[in-house]
Amino acid sequence: MYTDIEHLISYSLQKPNPFLLILEGLEDPRNFGAILRTAEAVGVDGVIIPKKRSVGITDVVKKTSTGAVDLLQVSRVPNIRQTITSLKKEGYWIVGLEADTDDFYDVVDYKLPLVAIIGSEGNGLSRLTKESCDFLVKIPMFGKISSLNASVAAGIFMYEVVRQRSQKQ
Repeated sequence: MYTDIEHLISYSLQKPNPFLLILEGLEDPRNFGAILRTAEAVGVDGVIIPKKRSVGITDVVKKTSTGAVDLLQVSRVPNIRQTITSLKKEGYWIVGLEADTDDFYDVVDYKLPLVAIIGSEGNGLSRLTKESCDFLVKIPMFGKISSLNASVAAGIFMYEVVRQRSQKQ
């Protein structure tokens, strides 16, 4: 059901534009399933989740993902920060989605080995994760509500990566 992190990294680095997701502390199985569905649709190479304080692959996740959970490699790791350090050593750039930052999500060049981090529904990214990111970006919000659903934010971000990577030079 889960893939070893070393295998996931090796697998993704064989791709011309490696793209991984880290879901930090996601608790809602419907959000997890919806993110997996979108991730598979856009060609994400794999998803990394923490072993503790995070939803795992459940029947609800499977149903919501409409089969994507069986097509994507998902790795559970004991420590997100150590995983980020390992990914950086392999040449990945780490981008965290964070509401409390100045840079919008569409200003960073995503045509490079990429790991995008989506935080938990209630708390967003942890302090240590934010400090480990190469970039923190936000999705602009103009209404009175200050945040988006995690799966919606992940979808917007993933399609920005697809948009940039599909543009002709």
